[in-house]
Amino acid sequence: MKTDAIARSAALWNRSRVELASDEFLAQLLDRGEIEAWRELYGLASADAQLRRRLHRIVLTVPLPLPRFWLAALANLGEDVDLHAPVPAYDQSV
Repeated sequence: MKTDAIARSAALWNRSRVELASDEFLAQLLDRGEIEAWRELYGLASADAQLRRRLHRIVLTVPLPLPRFWLAALANLGEDVDLHAPVPAYDQSV
């Protein structure tokens, strides 16, 4: 499993290692990650149905800046998603 861009992501400044099994880790990466890390995550999700399901759940429950982007990406990977599903408001998460 290649995670070079994820491991280098500034979004994970408070992490010492890649922990894809952690929903908190994934939420932090979705929230503050760079495009290179997101590309790598997308690639990993393309081969891992469980990761796709977890990402889907995170997008629907955690305030993120680009939830519709992630729903569309997951739909492109074959996940059954509702692109109009309600998502938490990012600007009111403070």
